[in-house]
Amino acid sequence: MGALKNIFTLKKKADPIPVSNENDDSRDQIRISYYQSGFAAAQKATGKPIVLKACLQNVYNSFEDQCRNQKMEQENLKKPYYEEIERQKSEIKKLETAKEINDDKQDKCNNQLAQIREDIIDVRINPDNHGLIVEKNPKVKFYIGLILLLPITLYLLVFYISASYSVFFKEFNDDSLSSAIFDAQAFTKAMQDGALEAILIVTIPFVFMGLGYIIHMMQKIPGAASVIKLSLLFLITFLFDGLLAYVIEKKIYEFNRTPSSPDFDLSIAIKESEFWVIIFAGFIVYIIWGLVFDFVMKEYESLDKINVFINAKKKEVANIKTQLKELVLKNDNLKSKITEVKGKTSEAQSKIDGFIFPVKTYLHYHHQYIEGWFQSIGTEIALPKKQKDELLESCQAICNEHLAKLNLNEGSTQNTIYSQN
Repeated sequence: MGALKNIFTLKKKADPIPVSNENDDSRDQIRISYYQSGFAAAQKATGKPIVLKACLQNVYNSFEDQCRNQKMEQENLKKPYYEEIERQKSEIKKLETAKEINDDKQDKCNNQLAQIREDIIDVRINPDNHGLIVEKNPKVKFYIGLILLLPITLYLLVFYISASYSVFFKEFNDDSLSSAIFDAQAFTKAMQDGALEAILIVTIPFVFMGLGYIIHMMQKIPGAASVIKLSLLFLITFLFDGLLAYVIEKKIYEFNRTPSSPDFDLSIAIKESEFWVIIFAGFIVYIIWGLVFDFVMKEYESLDKINVFINAKKKEVANIKTQLKELVLKNDNLKSKITEVKGKTSEAQSKIDGFIFPVKTYLHYHHQYIEGWFQSIGTEIALPKKQKDELLESCQAICNEHLAKLNLNEGSTQNTIYSQN
């Protein structure tokens, strides 16, 4: 490297002192040059501390200027920071790529959420667009059917409670002939007769409703066997109603029977209007109830398909939102890491833009210079021992002050970074 000139100036220029060189012999020569410069400077200044202060500052300034101008040496010292910047740039690229992938996933999640919300709204209007085969406006039809079903169900409960009471427990007399088909006090009278009687007549209507439910479920099973079973169920229901009508009509006939009247049989029953009134008031209304019930259940199934679809979509929304939260958190972490790595890159770049001061090298040469200075005082300056010791102590104090001002000591790092002014 080039020589370091003009370390200090007293009465004339000192010999050039280079900062570093390529081999050990050159470094030894530099060390000797510092020693000789300190020795000569002390001899000329008679060891005065005030002159030492100026000399040390000149040595430091000259060493620093030389470091700034030694481009090759600076490049070698800055090489680790160039390598660090390359590593940081590679890390930033990886992080930014991960962030882009994460951003794409977030966009995809947001698009899915928007599409699901549109599907939830559209499925109620156009279920066919979502693979659901349902009737139009199932909700309206369901509530209309339900409104009709409730009073018909209430009618069947009242009718079959009255009819079953008349069949199983009622004793006909003059006052009860008019209420043979419908007895408003059927439930009250059954309660008076006993709890089991009341339970029997209350549960009989549910037998018919159970048959209606079975008919509804059988209709879902395709095939001739299902049709035959449905026909049998309707036949059984009709026979059950017919049997109720036959028993009630027989009780009325027996009450009104005269000694000349023939025995009651089916041929007589079918000729009586009360027989058919009971059948039509029960079986026909039951058929109507079954049809309305079937209609309501089908509309409910249509609604249920839509609700199942909507609930499934809501679960998808919940899962996507959970995934989105994780992606947002991951994205924040990536942003934080990118900022951190860029900060390290900027820090390394600021070191490259400045210059690196070799602290250990300077301290080594500094001590050589001080050693020459002290050696000169000890051997070349004629002073009493006490004055010479005081002079050495004063010079040592100046030396310590110089290093403290520069914040340099033996515990300093190998190199110090100075930013570019």
